[in-house]
Amino acid sequence: MDVFDAECVYHVYSRAIGNEKLFQIEDNYGYFLEKYDHFLGENVQTLAFCLIPNHFHFLIKINRGVTNDKIVKAFSNFLNSYSKSINKAFKRNGALFQRKFKRKKIDKEDYLSRIVIYIHLNPMKHKLTKEPLDWKYSSFRSYLSKTKSKLNRELVLEWFGGLDGFKLAHQTNTEFYISEEFALE
Repeated sequence: MDVFDAECVYHVYSRAIGNEKLFQIEDNYGYFLEKYDHFLGENVQTLAFCLIPNHFHFLIKINRGVTNDKIVKAFSNFLNSYSKSINKAFKRNGALFQRKFKRKKIDKEDYLSRIVIYIHLNPMKHKLTKEPLDWKYSSFRSYLSKTKSKLNRELVLEWFGGLDGFKLAHQTNTEFYISEEFALE
């Protein structure tokens, strides 16, 4: 069983049950990120994310001294809190997420960059946009901005050799290949 180790990087993801949507209206995307920050903000560094109508991806680095139990509880509380809010707002009952979230430790340097690209190109894979810049609910735009962010942009841009390398990698790696063990679908 995968456990969260402090100071390690993980791809965390989950999807809605059946044909449900995690995000019924546009405001739900921002609310989801607020809940994420509330429950996980002090425990992790967020490196990349993408919210798709029926699933989500986060690339996180666990902060020093944070235990597996603390992260698992934080994610559980986050997803349960969001589910309860959606159930109340949309008068629905039952589970919203297909299963408990999945996590994969990313311990190979080449996978770090590949996972970031995969996460940012996910809206294109699902034919929601033609360019990653067109999707508002991912971290891609933040990497192109100079405004303050809760993302650890410096670490990710370092993997790509800077902003120009980041942009080039996203432009030239338009295939959605990623090892089956790291893909959600």
